[in-house]
Amino acid sequence: MVGSRLSFSLCLVLNLSVTAFSSLEFSRYDFPTDFIFGAGTSAYQVEGAAFQDGRTPSTWYTFAHAGHAHGATGDIACDEYHKYKEDVKLMVETGLDAYRFSISWSRLIPNGRGPVNPKGLEYYNNLINELIKHGIEPHVTLFHVDLPQVLEDEYEGWLSRRIVKDFTEFADVCFREFGDRVLHWTTLNEGNVFVLAGYDMGFIPPQRCSPPFGLTFCAKGNSSSEPYIAGHHLLLAHASAARLYKKKYQDKQHGFIGINIFGYWFAPLTNTTEDIIATQRAKDFYLGWFLDPLVSGDYPEIVKKNAGARIPAFTKNECKQVKGSFDFIGINHYLAIHIKDNPEKLKTDQRNFAADVGVDMISTLGPPGQYPVMPWGLQGVLEYFKQVYGNPPIYIHENGQQMKRNTTLNDTARVEYIQAYMGGLLDAIRNGSNARGYFIWSFLDVLEIIEGYESSYGLYYVDLDDPDLKRYPKLSAHWYSGFLKGKNITPDEANDITKNKMALSNARSIQ
Repeated sequence: MVGSRLSFSLCLVLNLSVTAFSSLEFSRYDFPTDFIFGAGTSAYQVEGAAFQDGRTPSTWYTFAHAGHAHGATGDIACDEYHKYKEDVKLMVETGLDAYRFSISWSRLIPNGRGPVNPKGLEYYNNLINELIKHGIEPHVTLFHVDLPQVLEDEYEGWLSRRIVKDFTEFADVCFREFGDRVLHWTTLNEGNVFVLAGYDMGFIPPQRCSPPFGLTFCAKGNSSSEPYIAGHHLLLAHASAARLYKKKYQDKQHGFIGINIFGYWFAPLTNTTEDIIATQRAKDFYLGWFLDPLVSGDYPEIVKKNAGARIPAFTKNECKQVKGSFDFIGINHYLAIHIKDNPEKLKTDQRNFAADVGVDMISTLGPPGQYPVMPWGLQGVLEYFKQVYGNPPIYIHENGQQMKRNTTLNDTARVEYIQAYMGGLLDAIRNGSNARGYFIWSFLDVLEIIEGYESSYGLYYVDLDDPDLKRYPKLSAHWYSGFLKGKNITPDEANDITKNKMALSNARSIQ
């Protein structure tokens, strides 16, 4: 298996160097007729109303209130809790097929388990009904970093197997209350990055790490073992919720359930055998760590070998439960990374995930504060999933360009990025990828987990200085809207539209 993956990876690198940027001129009609286009947000990043109607703190709330997002919090955020009708109207004007959002566990079930909060239930029913009424598909994520703080305090959240039962009961409430209208469920958002950033490097909630590995100060944690333990429980919780859905709800509700991972793409820095083998090792750790259990029932052999006793083992029954426990895979993808072999890391006595992988990760720099435009990376991920994991149905759940937050509305770099990646996606589909949908991150300028409101990904600017938090379309919103309505407009044409909009009095007020 390893040998076939290695030879495939080398061929893929060579092929992608030829096909990159081949589909820069296209329209939505070039995509399959049932292909879904949308945009996304998540609960704590967009809802606000942090103290309202029975919601309790989440780990993300605690993290933000400790000052870790440039002093910003989601207490108000974009206030979608009160402005959801206005936002759905914008989605209709933009032409979205679907909206991806998450449900705040601590808003729906404030104690983490037990009684359902009627006000939280009402809000999500209202949002879902408003989307359905306007022909927009709700794509719902159950967990997006924001564990109820009460469960973190009680038993350290994802480090305890108790989380499997509590997460499954939370999922059960969501399936029961919303599943008659929600047909696309994602259990967990980018579990691989969540556990590495939260339990190894410690720079996102629940901010656990240990010296010398953490990128920040952590009051507690163990970087050597906790990422593997938390990742194991994420997989078990996903499998438990998926099994419940398939057994109890799927036949009646006719929906689909999947899981989301951060879809890194790795390419060897050089064509040396060492870098090629190291690149495959990186893929096995960052992708195979989650995907191999989901597809084959167990972790990759190299992961088990290098992590040793620090990674939990699946029982035979757990292998059966995890294997095949998805109808689709969600991918968040932003850039590709080059890999250089570093055997010294494999020899160190101080072990964490990065030491187990034994590579140096070298990112290509884009303009300051922006990602480089590398659509061949997305093509690589999709081709790898096709060849190695049986070409499962895939939704690109996040893809977008980070930029410094400002009021100019002229985000040409974002348009160029999105256009290039959508072209790469189209090439992958024409080459047989089973991709079913594409969601831009993000619909609005939301609270980002590290940068707060200093950076933005949104199609729409939110004026935080306006008591009404007025939304303004950026150039990217006009370009995406034109694309979704079947027009093949260029970034320059979209820019002209934006300039005309900016000339209006309401847009001038924020310049």
